[in-house]
Amino acid sequence: MTRVLIVEDDALMRAGLRGVLSADPAIEVAGEAADGSDALYRTRLLRPDIVLMDIRMPGRDGIAATRDVLGAFPEVKVIILTTFEQDDYIFGALRAGASGFLLKRTRPEDLVAAIHTVAAGDSLLSPSVTSRVIERMARQPAPDLALDARLAELTGREREVLELVARGLSNAEIAARLVIEESTVKTHTKRILAKLGVRDRVQAVIFAYEHGLVAPGAGC
Repeated sequence: MTRVLIVEDDALMRAGLRGVLSADPAIEVAGEAADGSDALYRTRLLRPDIVLMDIRMPGRDGIAATRDVLGAFPEVKVIILTTFEQDDYIFGALRAGASGFLLKRTRPEDLVAAIHTVAAGDSLLSPSVTSRVIERMARQPAPDLALDARLAELTGREREVLELVARGLSNAEIAARLVIEESTVKTHTKRILAKLGVRDRVQAVIFAYEHGLVAPGAGC
């Protein structure tokens, strides 16, 4: 059972999200918060596995609330669910540690699938958000890879895995590409996250693009 806290200032939207999530027997809606200021208190009180977080809310916004929650409870996962996909929101949320970023036009079944994906320890971005990440990285100057000592910690195989993760391949697809077991891909991924000091695959993808390991627009 995955416990979810809904953080959303619109009461009608909260009710709709509760209805969608409650329809899945493997998801329990642990509670609701009406603004970012209440998100940390409710997380401490209810101990959810996942916080479904709106961005634009009165008072403390979703990005600040994400930092609050993950700073106090790093084991919790945050999925941003918002109407807006401006660059500042996307990168602010991802750098705050969110494990996913979905738009409110996401289909109910895809939202439920996203909850299960993140609960299983993976991360996700909607396709339009992934495109924005890549476009923004393409506008940045080429980095000097020698400046980040963390890259030197990666083995050759770990770099290969990281590059394929950044290009959007699943563990199964990476395993097929490299002719290795899927369990081996998972082991490599865990080591990559530990060596880079990032919390999940989303952060690893951003790292890969920001440090030039993957060129935006490169094919798979």
